[in-house]
Amino acid sequence: MPIMDHPIQQPLQKLLARERLIQQVAEWQQAGEKVVFTNGCFDLLHPGHLNYLLEAAALGQKLVIGLNSDASVKRLKGQNRPINDEMTRASFLACLYFIDAISIFEEDTPLELIKAIKPNILVKGGDYTVNTIVGANEVLARGGTVKTLAFVPGYSTTNLIKKIQEQL
Repeated sequence: MPIMDHPIQQPLQKLLARERLIQQVAEWQQAGEKVVFTNGCFDLLHPGHLNYLLEAAALGQKLVIGLNSDASVKRLKGQNRPINDEMTRASFLACLYFIDAISIFEEDTPLELIKAIKPNILVKGGDYTVNTIVGANEVLARGGTVKTLAFVPGYSTTNLIKKIQEQL
């Protein structure tokens, strides 16, 4: 079924081009809402992702996701990734009620996107420290907050792929 005829079309309204996202974030911030930003590949959604994204959403009023493009995922994770293409990954994320906007970025890091939208809060997983989070310096310099959130033990996309391969 073509995506245009698919029921996912309405949630995909959350998928915004960079310029539109910049405008939307500015509008939210002018209305006094705190914008939380995180990023990732989100290739195969699992309970660890959901817990992480729910915790991130709870830190502010609007949650924005920077989604690595297919080309970016390949450069970061290897030629066999992503499992799901960027539109499928964006579709899954768009269906989550607590995510307010998604923007696909082509670069290896979301630095340019972070600098462009100027989120109030930048969030990454517990495998990062504030010193290793891309965009942390820029967010902190503007008076924003940078947070790391703990992982749910036992969940990772890599482990999920290995489990599937073992069962083949």
